[in-house]
Amino acid sequence: MKKILLIVFIVVVLTGVVVLLMTNKATMEKRAKSTVRLETVPVTTEKVKLSSLDEELTLVGTAYPEREVNVLSETQGRVVAVYFDVGKSVGTGSLLVKADDEVKQAVFNTAETNFEKAKKDLERYRQLNREKSVNDVQLEQIMVAFKTAESQYIISKRQLEDTKVKSPIPGIVTSRNVEVGTLLSNNTPIANIVDISSLKVKVNVAERDVFKMKPGAQVEIKTDVYPDVTYEGTIKNINSKSDEAHTYAVEISLKNSTKNPLMAGMFVNCSFNFIKSSESVIIPRIALVGSIKTPQVYVVENDKAELRSIVIGAVYSNIIQVLGGLRPGEHVVTSGQLNLQDNSSVKIVK
Repeated sequence: MKKILLIVFIVVVLTGVVVLLMTNKATMEKRAKSTVRLETVPVTTEKVKLSSLDEELTLVGTAYPEREVNVLSETQGRVVAVYFDVGKSVGTGSLLVKADDEVKQAVFNTAETNFEKAKKDLERYRQLNREKSVNDVQLEQIMVAFKTAESQYIISKRQLEDTKVKSPIPGIVTSRNVEVGTLLSNNTPIANIVDISSLKVKVNVAERDVFKMKPGAQVEIKTDVYPDVTYEGTIKNINSKSDEAHTYAVEISLKNSTKNPLMAGMFVNCSFNFIKSSESVIIPRIALVGSIKTPQVYVVENDKAELRSIVIGAVYSNIIQVLGGLRPGEHVVTSGQLNLQDNSSVKIVK
């Protein structure tokens, strides 16, 4: 009997809990449906207007040497003398390294002797051929011997010259990779030489700005190292392919200064002053709904808020240049957007 009463009690309790939950749910739904919604949303607006924008563009670039060469050996042998050091200036043809040339000098001397002998033999046989003392076949054989001796002479001369490693360009030595006693082989790194009498500045430009540039345009260049000095650069070329960030590499040529020289690897500020100011449609940045990639604004007309997509240009700290989608004189919502939907009724408040 007690078990039956216990079961009945449990059933009653469970039934009560279910009824209570259903009642609460119905109450919440009723409250949700009875939530008062604003029929008219108060907003503030600002008129779309034309304004002169200062479109001067300044970007940070990096200076690189106009010419840079990694000098490699073209011979085999032990280094017997080094004539340069890091930071020193060298000219075109300056001797950098001399390798052991004893064997190559002997080979060259032999080749030179054979070449001179073959040249004299050829001259003599040509004279004898003209006198009909030797036939054409004999003359051709002497010609072949001369060509062979000449080839050996040229090769041995080049091999001897390669024991003297010289600078191919004028510039400053930035690295030294050999010492006296270093054993050279073909393509052993000797030194790195940079020519900074002229520089090239590389800067990445956004796609919206790169189309305003052209080769030959003048660029003002400054650096924090010499804050009062302005350098004149010229756009040399513009890459026609962007990187992953959708920026384009622009190369600027620059004549270095002897009084205030720039160094390779320096950061510089590039001002593209040829990008002139222009009359543009602008709106406050706070009017923007969504992201820069998918810009939209609410436009108020006849007490209705129309959600409109726009095309933007330059983005500044507090204003945005609009290239399409708005006309001067229209009003855009600057506050209250969170409560708006397309075609919401609005009331403009001050």
